[in-house]
Amino acid sequence: MGVVNVTPDSFSDGGRFLPVDAAIAHGLALIAEGADLLDIGGESTRPGADAVSVDDEIARIVPVITGLRAATDRPISIDTRKAAVAEAAIKAGASLWNDVTALSGDPAALATAARLGVPVILMHMQGEPQTMQADPRYGDVVAEVCAYLVERANLAMVAGVAREAISLDPGIGFGKTLNHNLTLLAHLDALKALGFPVVLGVSRKRFIQGLDPSATEPTDRLGGSIAAALAGARAGVDVLRVHDVGPTAQALAVWQAIEAGRA
Repeated sequence: MGVVNVTPDSFSDGGRFLPVDAAIAHGLALIAEGADLLDIGGESTRPGADAVSVDDEIARIVPVITGLRAATDRPISIDTRKAAVAEAAIKAGASLWNDVTALSGDPAALATAARLGVPVILMHMQGEPQTMQADPRYGDVVAEVCAYLVERANLAMVAGVAREAISLDPGIGFGKTLNHNLTLLAHLDALKALGFPVVLGVSRKRFIQGLDPSATEPTDRLGGSIAAALAGARAGVDVLRVHDVGPTAQALAVWQAIEAGRA
């Protein structure tokens, strides 16, 4: 899954793709590099990010989705917490809803997801983007993240979302310390055991800087991003959400070829 941030304040690219033409061109470039689907977001959810109005978010993402839909048949995901934004995106040509709040951030989210009938990605986040990294705490981070995601999946199914339409994301970097993130990455098998497809977003995340203090800029974290992605692949995750599609696809191809040699 290639990331296209149509925002002025994304942690990873700082607004480079806010202009519609730039966002469309970037999305098509990611497809050329090997992206199987694109994730379009019009609101940054980095630590400390400010909320964006529904109208502003729709104005950012709809022209990009419309332009991409005219140029490619690859699936497009909308990364949003807001039901109205998701609905506008689906009407524009998106076919997947990726929600960092696991359909809890908007009272209309569960019913809207059921009515739209599209696949949904339910992510774990402790707190809100503005405060989530202030002092995250868990008794057992793996058990608590799994329990929360099962609860949200069950609520989605009660609302009318099909089980086969649900994927889960542990939310690396969303209300978690370095050790929380590493523990989750070391126990992705527990998430896989829940019986849903797993989406993993580790690309350019700040936890990599915790292991390599020199990686102060998101673009300095390619090596760590690929290492974490390969750990996810080994654990059997179904989708990797990445900014650097070409290098990640190459790393996966080499890893898969080596693994094939074990047979």
